[in-house]
Amino acid sequence: MTDPLFTPFRLGPLDLRNRIVCLPMYLAYPDPDHEVGDLVLDYYSELAGSRAGMVVVENCTVEPRGLTNPRTLLISDDHFVPGLARLARAIKASGAAAVLQLHHAGRHAKRDDRIAPSAVKTWGHTPKVMDQADIDGVVAAFAAGARRAKAAGFDAVELHGGMGYLLTQFLSARTNLRDDGYGGDLAGRMRFPLEAFAAVRDAVGDELPVGYRFLADECVEGGVTLDETVPFAVELAGAGAAYLSVMVGCYDSPPQYVVDDRREAFMAPFAAAVKEAVPATPVIAAGRIQRPETARRILDDGVADLVGLGRVAFADPLWPRKASGEITEPITACAPGCSLCMKRIMEQKPAYCARWPKERRERFLERVGG
Repeated sequence: MTDPLFTPFRLGPLDLRNRIVCLPMYLAYPDPDHEVGDLVLDYYSELAGSRAGMVVVENCTVEPRGLTNPRTLLISDDHFVPGLARLARAIKASGAAAVLQLHHAGRHAKRDDRIAPSAVKTWGHTPKVMDQADIDGVVAAFAAGARRAKAAGFDAVELHGGMGYLLTQFLSARTNLRDDGYGGDLAGRMRFPLEAFAAVRDAVGDELPVGYRFLADECVEGGVTLDETVPFAVELAGAGAAYLSVMVGCYDSPPQYVVDDRREAFMAPFAAAVKEAVPATPVIAAGRIQRPETARRILDDGVADLVGLGRVAFADPLWPRKASGEITEPITACAPGCSLCMKRIMEQKPAYCARWPKERRERFLERVGG
């Protein structure tokens, strides 16, 4: 009997060797100068070597005002391209498709010059309200970032519409209080992310797929829900989205929607709702898909076309090889309720996993200086 997890999948012009996607997960691994260093290269080389079909690199910020952390990749200038090219080659060397996520944090940026659709106070700071010049500039920055990702050799790009970052800040009536053409009703609030998406598509052409990290529900009072995100998914599909990588929760949500949920595959029902609305567009399901049998059921039931692993793969980078039977040792599970990786990131320190073997943890801490 064919294993649905290890069935090849056609994603636009890409042939993925299986249905497993290593999701973008921010770990504070880039160098403080926002360049690709050995820590980044080693991490993504290991993920690609796990036999995943596709690996998505996280939070490559399109302009400095969108940075969330000093240890975040930038793609705002051509001088970042050589380092990113090394990263693309490292992922592709093991046979995985390499995807670069284009990012802008908006009001969540850790910058004095942070910008956002509206003056919604965040972490004690009020962002500058974006005027038309800011809007046009950020759209152009997304497009330029996509061109640089293509030049670096990535197989695809993904717009980061998750976690309540800038694209979702425009979409959500909770954070978009504008009364111009970029606010008000859903059509107005969709305008900026759709313009950014269209600019990226135009920048890379049809030969490079453009996906979208898709926030289906903010899981906070007044935030977007499926009532508004499903119509947005339909618009993205019509605009040519290569896939929608479905997630829920944002920085303002209760912790269980970000790092602490104990339910396996808790985001899968949201992926199913999106898939039903856009049946011809590939959908990635996520949310603590810990067991291979759970992943297989998601695929068999038509909930999604691919399954995404975030902290699950961080805890055990050998997950795909163990799921295939190539390695017979049991999978090391990500511990529900553990937030060590998030605590490290909040301290602006490179993250490691409490489930790693002791020797690996000690080597890592020695390498990064504690």
